[in-house]
Amino acid sequence: NMTTSSPNIALRRLAPTDAAACRALRLRGLQESPTAFGSSYTEESALPLAATEAYLAPDSGRSMFGAFDGDTLVAIAGIGRESRINLRHKAFLRSVYTAPEYRGRRIAQRLIAFALQFADALPDVRQVTLTVNAGNSAALAVYEALGFASYGREPDALLIDGTCHDELLMVRFAASKPDLA
Repeated sequence: NMTTSSPNIALRRLAPTDAAACRALRLRGLQESPTAFGSSYTEESALPLAATEAYLAPDSGRSMFGAFDGDTLVAIAGIGRESRINLRHKAFLRSVYTAPEYRGRRIAQRLIAFALQFADALPDVRQVTLTVNAGNSAALAVYEALGFASYGREPDALLIDGTCHDELLMVRFAASKPDLA
């Protein structure tokens, strides 16, 4: 079981037993930072806890990682993988959120790096993609520090409360993987 810790913060992959804490933190993020997500609080708050438990199941094809301060989940980051044969060389980072009172401590950066180790270990995965609100300079700085580079901008990718937001499309190639011949 991969676990890493530093002063008071432990990082690990979440399990179905973490569903209530994961759902609560995710819903908090959707409420507090609606422009950071493609999902909405209205949609996700209507889903039962069982949906989160299923998402966190080891065989779901998705993995969620968490940063804990003691028993309190304070940050999350998800890794998924494309399922179609021609796309299976790609994984994606999603659902990144850090509780505001824990920001500025590099927890998100450490957690995402931890999740990327998992993504890089997936067989045949050569790259990890993400989308980020173009106006989210703090997130952008974290992603760039972790080796992501922007390859495009989707105008008006999100429409939230009548306001459009562009998203940047970013990619990080797995350093340990051989280049495509």
